[in-house]
Amino acid sequence: MAKKSDVTVEEKLRALYDLQLIDSRVDEIRNVRGELPLEVEDLEDEVAGLNTRLEKMNADLEVIDQDINAKKNLIEDAKALIKKYTEQQKNVRNNREFNALSKEVEFQELEIELAEKQIKEYRAQIEQKKEVIEQTQERVNERQKHLDHKKSELDEILAETEKEEQALIKKSQEFQEQIEERLVNAYRRIRGSVKNGLAVVPVERGASGGSFFTIPPQVIMEIAGRRKIITDEHSGRILVDEELAQEERQKMNELFQSF
Repeated sequence: MAKKSDVTVEEKLRALYDLQLIDSRVDEIRNVRGELPLEVEDLEDEVAGLNTRLEKMNADLEVIDQDINAKKNLIEDAKALIKKYTEQQKNVRNNREFNALSKEVEFQELEIELAEKQIKEYRAQIEQKKEVIEQTQERVNERQKHLDHKKSELDEILAETEKEEQALIKKSQEFQEQIEERLVNAYRRIRGSVKNGLAVVPVERGASGGSFFTIPPQVIMEIAGRRKIITDEHSGRILVDEELAQEERQKMNELFQSF
């Protein structure tokens, strides 16, 4: 292979336009996928967030159940104490002891009353949380169904295009290695600054591809001469003549069909 410094301007132009055709084909493939990868990622995040919320609410239900059982045990303990104090009242020696036991009974009755109230509140919380859990589960099912559909769409597109895309990316890297770094950097810079990613365009009907600005005849002749790299003064794009562009498009189409 000739050194990069020995490559003619025409060979550089052909290599740059080939690189453009390859990268444009990659752009087309990615445009077919469109926003699908982002949609799938967003849906995965949403479903994961909803499932985390479900886990937390179910954990909250377990804690409330434990609290209810604790209150039920407290009630049973209080009832046992009331029975004990009531029995003790039958054997007291004076009113002071009887009144003291009565206060203990009263306190345990208040404990039971409070515990029963709290159990009622806990059960109301459970009903409320169960309703939210049901709604959240319905949302999870709906979003999961939508996610599965979008994943299926994406997988289908990837199956059709991934092999070609990887082959094209490899070819793009191979072409970049054949072009001097200064030109590759200029190409990347232009590609990054234009909406459609076209950094190298042919002259079409006296204007640069995709532009309405007419190119002077003298400049068109210089472009066709392929002796120096010429850029469009309006867009900064690198310009090639239409004949060169047609030849390289035909060559690249054969390459694309081989993938």
